[in-house]
Amino acid sequence: MSNHAHAAAVELFEHHRGLLDRAVQAIGERDYWSPFPESLKHYPEEAVKGAQSAFEGLLGRHFALAGPESVARVGAERSPYGFDLGVSYDQYDAEALMTRMQAALPAWRDAGPRARLGACLEMLQRLNALSPTLAHAVMHTSGQAYMMAFQAGGPHAQDRGLEALAYAWRAMAEVPETARWTKPQGKQEPLVLDKRWHIVPRGLSLVIACSTFPTWNTYPGLFASLATGNPVMVKAHPAAILPVAMSVRVAQEVLAELGFDPALVSLVVDTPEAPVSQRLALDPRVKLVDFTGSSAFGDWLEANARQAQVFTEKAGINSVIIDSVRDFKAVARNLAFSLSLYSGQMCTTTQAIYVPRGGIRAADGFLSFDEVAQGLAGAIRCFLADNERACAVMGAIQSEATAQRIQACRALGEVLLDSEAREHPQFPGARVHTPLLLKVDASARHAYAEERFGPIAFIVATDDSAHSLRLAGEVIGEKGALTLGVYSTDDAVLDRAEQLSQEVAVALSINFDGGVFVNQSAAFSDFHASGGNPAANASITDGAFVSRRFVTVQSRRQALA
Repeated sequence: MSNHAHAAAVELFEHHRGLLDRAVQAIGERDYWSPFPESLKHYPEEAVKGAQSAFEGLLGRHFALAGPESVARVGAERSPYGFDLGVSYDQYDAEALMTRMQAALPAWRDAGPRARLGACLEMLQRLNALSPTLAHAVMHTSGQAYMMAFQAGGPHAQDRGLEALAYAWRAMAEVPETARWTKPQGKQEPLVLDKRWHIVPRGLSLVIACSTFPTWNTYPGLFASLATGNPVMVKAHPAAILPVAMSVRVAQEVLAELGFDPALVSLVVDTPEAPVSQRLALDPRVKLVDFTGSSAFGDWLEANARQAQVFTEKAGINSVIIDSVRDFKAVARNLAFSLSLYSGQMCTTTQAIYVPRGGIRAADGFLSFDEVAQGLAGAIRCFLADNERACAVMGAIQSEATAQRIQACRALGEVLLDSEAREHPQFPGARVHTPLLLKVDASARHAYAEERFGPIAFIVATDDSAHSLRLAGEVIGEKGALTLGVYSTDDAVLDRAEQLSQEVAVALSINFDGGVFVNQSAAFSDFHASGGNPAANASITDGAFVSRRFVTVQSRRQALA
């Protein structure tokens, strides 16, 4: 690394210092804050208008990135909206790639926290400018509708990346670079040492991206590792490579401009027939692994990648408990949106809704179990009655396996609301299916207590609310969850729910019946997953998410008189 490269990176740090300081303030205050606008109105008109053509310009071509010599070209992405992307990507020999990244590590390490943060902050700003085009890539790999793909795949993902940088900066800034240590010796001369401390990265980082949120779930690990000095391999899901490749290209451009090896951030691609994640995760040079996806592979990583710090977000049984309500129609509307948003393909979407079989109290009277169940089914039906609006909320089903799961789950309970295929107004070939809502008894744990990824939810008949709370706690304790929602007008029930949320380490949302939904998570305020139940072993983002990515190494020398 040249002095010029270091100076340029530190200059970027100073340029973006105000943004970083504000982010550090935000993680301390935890009020609403975001520097990246979630409305297209705040982006240049030419960028918004040109986003579609810019995306189309990437299709049917090879997507070139920096790296060692390519050994193959792969890529078979198909939009859930019904067309092939036709983009190919370079596949590298793993040995050659890791050798190059290890060679690049010392210069990145020695650049220091300020230079690394300066580069990372510049990457985020450029990613934000790219958001309107990036949204098309997220949409046509994940199946998210365009506005959700723009918000979740763009500014909200960038928020989470900046949040990771704020935690990384705070953790590294707690360690002074130098100090003079003086120990009095009474009448003798004091003992004096000069001490230095170095932030030392752990090694190569592997970020295994998912297909449903290819940027939102990738940026935290990517930026937490990179800022703390670790080169990052981003292993894209074979069905959602393009948004990850676009993100890697931005990172590589910034690194190259600053005089660092652009391969410090590298794209890794594979195919379903020849996956590479297991082999990479076990390589002794890989010291950090971030993973979002199935519990089976997440558990395998935790058990087998022993040489690495492993951060996982896996599956769980997100739950809602309905005890009593002020306004049932408002509750039903809120839940209808939650269950419909992105066709239930969010890791925070509710699957099990516990309702006493004897019914619930409402402000305007008593509601039987069937009235609650039919009311929720009716609210979903009403919400999705306008097909154009429905498609704008539901998006498309990312995987054919998820569509097949809907069909298979119909036999698990009494169908309250059947899933139906819809025709997308813009994309006739889109894979669009409305939610499936089933009624089951609490005894049918084989049905609702296994993750059923997709637009599939169960209304579970319990003995009473105490039974609902106990059952939800047992299921979450065994299978994990990221979210728990509770509706009650009884303070004693809410107090018990608050206790339960701590016992099983799950985020609790109480009486949401307005414009905030249980499956939404706000950066700088909400911790996404706690790391305390089987659904995840880490939280996005807390101090532990970044502090384990580096070690502090000291040197001491006798002070000269």
